[in-house]
Formats: sequence, C-alpha cells, structure tokens
Amino acid sequence: MPAQEESTQEESEPVRPLPFTPRPVALSATLAVNEAIARKRREGVRVLPLGFGEAGIPIHPALTRELGAAADRGGYGPVAGSAALRAAAAGYWSRRGLPTDPAAIVAGPGSKPLLYALLTSLGGDVVVPSPSWVTYAAQTSLVGAEPIRVATPRGEGGAPSPALLADAVVRARARGRDVRAVVVTLPDNPTGTLASEDTVRRVCAVARDLGLTIISDEIYRDLVHAPGRALPSPARFAPERTVVTTALSKSLAAGGWRLGVARLPDGPFGRALRDSLLGVASEIWSSAPAPMQHAAAYAFAEPPELVEHVDRSRRLHAAVTSAVADRFAAAGARVTRPEAAFYVYPNFGPIREALAAGHDVRTAADLTGLLLERYGVGVLPGSSFGDPPAALRMRVAPSQLYGDDDEQRLAALASPAPASLPWIASALDRLSDVLADLSETATVGEPVPA
Repeated sequence: MPAQEESTQEESEPVRPLPFTPRPVALSATLAVNEAIARKRREGVRVLPLGFGEAGIPIHPALTRELGAAADRGGYGPVAGSAALRAAAAGYWSRRGLPTDPAAIVAGPGSKPLLYALLTSLGGDVVVPSPSWVTYAAQTSLVGAEPIRVATPRGEGGAPSPALLADAVVRARARGRDVRAVVVTLPDNPTGTLASEDTVRRVCAVARDLGLTIISDEIYRDLVHAPGRALPSPARFAPERTVVTTALSKSLAAGGWRLGVARLPDGPFGRALRDSLLGVASEIWSSAPAPMQHAAAYAFAEPPELVEHVDRSRRLHAAVTSAVADRFAAAGARVTRPEAAFYVYPNFGPIREALAAGHDVRTAADLTGLLLERYGVGVLPGSSFGDPPAALRMRVAPSQLYGDDDEQRLAALASPAPASLPWIASALDRLSDVLADLSETATVGEPVPA
C-alpha cells in the first residue's frame, strides 16, 4: 500500500478519548497573580504589582562573576551537593549559633524541591501555620497527606499556637491520622512578622512530647529589619528533630537560580532522614546545577561585598514595607507592623460593613478581585494562605516597587530614604489614592483614573 494511502487510512481511524483526565492541580496563587497583573498591563491598565514575593533587587555582580566562572561545569555531581557548597553552608549556620557538620547539608534546585523531598521522606500528615506560605499545604496534599492548619498567635506569624498545635495533633491522631511534622517559617511569609522565642520554645516542647519533626523554613532569616535581633530557630531548642532550610532567592534575589540547602539534625534520626532524602533527590533532580552550586558556595561564605549587599537590601525592605503599612493603616485597615522580609498583611475587618455596603465585598477574594479589576492593584487574599475566606486580610509584597530597571533598583538600594525616590513615592501615592477611593462607600463611584 502506498505510504500516502496508508497514512490516510490511519487518520480515518476513530479518535478514542482517554478514559481519565489528568489530576487537577491549581497553579500556585503567588505565580497566578503575576499572570493576572500581566493581563492588566496588556489591557493598558496602570498596575501596582504587589502580589509576587520576589526580592526586587539586582543580582550582585560578584555572584554573576562566580556563576560565569563555573559555566563549563556540565557534569553531574554528588546528590547531596558539592563539598565546597556543603562546607560553606555549614559555616553559614555555624556563624549563626548552629554548629553544623557539612555532612548534615543537602543541596537541591531550590528550597521548594527540598521541601517536597522532605515531605516525601517523612511521610504522614503535616501541621502548617494559618496563615502560611501557600506551598506547605499544597505540597503536603501532593504527597498524599493531609495539611492540618493551626492558627498562629496574634501578632506572631510563622509558628502555630503551641496549645492549638497540641490539641490539633491529638484530635487528628484520634481520628486515625498519622501526623509526623510541623512547619514553621522564621521570619514569616505572608505576614512579615517574627514569632517570639517563647512561642518557638513551646512549639518545640509540643513537638518533643508528641514525636513531631520540625521543618523550619528560614529563607528570610537575614532580612530581619532590626539589626542584631536574634532569630529563635527551633534548631537551638530541639536540635534532634529540626530540619532548617534556606536558599539564595530572598536575601540575594536569586530566585531564578534555583538553589537551596537543608540542614538536617544530628543523631540517628538525622542520618536516617539524610539517607532517605538523598534517595528521593536521586530520583527527582539527581544533583543541583553545578554552576549554581559554585556561586552558592561563594554566597554562603559571606564575603564582605555580599554582606553589605544583603544589609542594604534589608534596609530597603524595611523602609518601603513600613511606608506601605502606613498607607494601609491610614485607610482604616488594622496592620501589624512588618518586622522582616518584604511583606505587609493588612486586615480590613475594621471597615468590613462599609466595604460590604459600598462594594459588595464579603470575602478576601472579593476584596482583592476588586482591587485588581477596578484599580490594577495586584495583591493576594489571605484565603490563599489558609485564612478563612471571610477574613478580610491580604498579603502585600511591595518589593516590585523598587524600580522598573536595574538603574532605579540600584538607586533604591543606595538611598538613605528610598520611599522618597520619585518612582517609589509615586507608587505609594497611587496606593493611597486607590485605598481612599476604596473606602468611599456611600456610593460606588468611579475608579481612580489610571
């Protein structure tokens, strides 16, 4: 049979649909908001991009130099990471009061894959703070376990209330669940706050009493606004059961480089966890990219030029998040002052009735949807982070206001008063105009001109 005739006959065969559909997995809310903001830009709307948690500063030239120097390293390396990277990461933690053996370090292509691999190795259900970064609960579900949400103490994000934690674990186990871990975030995303040492100590006590592993995400550790403020890592109080993770993405703005490290506990449990984690990693990513590992080893060694860069970024984040918090407070929202990172978590509960009367806002998603569609302001509802839908809280990430190009961003880093720079001041004023119009609820008026 001629090839063309054979092809035609094959094409005439009836199409047989597959008897199943792919597993539905929603796009991460923090990434979805970027797409929504891009859509508004294409529509010609003047936007305020306050949704995505990216550091908003340029990569330091020393890092690009180191990355380029290792660009020819194309071979696979050890699953745990190179000896140089593990030694540098061990030194990083040792300088922060957590003596660390390089053998306790495992590197991966970002802290997200490391978290997923850890959850796979540990098995069982996971307690996550409410609110907390969207990925903790999502990844727990992806590995077939149950995320158990526990509220944080008022004004302290990132760590579940110790009393509520104990109660939730006991109740979950009574209904047959196998709860094995609790996640804390120090400092916290989404609230920009830092749990107290007392709270962390009590969480550690509960974890010890109930046989829980603690995963401490400390990716924002170096961005605590107050210089010299101690970070109460649970690795200090429960070292035998605490895994600590960090990465280059926040303090050094290298999120796109995808390089993270985990510090595992010492002792028999830590060694067994390392063996399991390496087995999982060997089947998912084999080894982190060699050029990135070389640059990360340089970064974790903390040469003076990078220490200064991180310090300047910390001051920038503190100044702009504080200014943004002031604008929300002036609009009637209740705002816990940000203490770290680059997030503000305002609560519009005090003007709930006015928002419902003037804008038909009933949920946080209603509120953030209104802000995006009417005003071009991209923020995320607290319900994306585990808050009840009716709680009118939202995560605001001002770090995208630092500039439209590296020239502006470098000027913001160097400025003693970055909130007064013309492009940042203009964005802050635009935010104030939007919030003022939002608060006008006697009638649903015209939106603020774009």
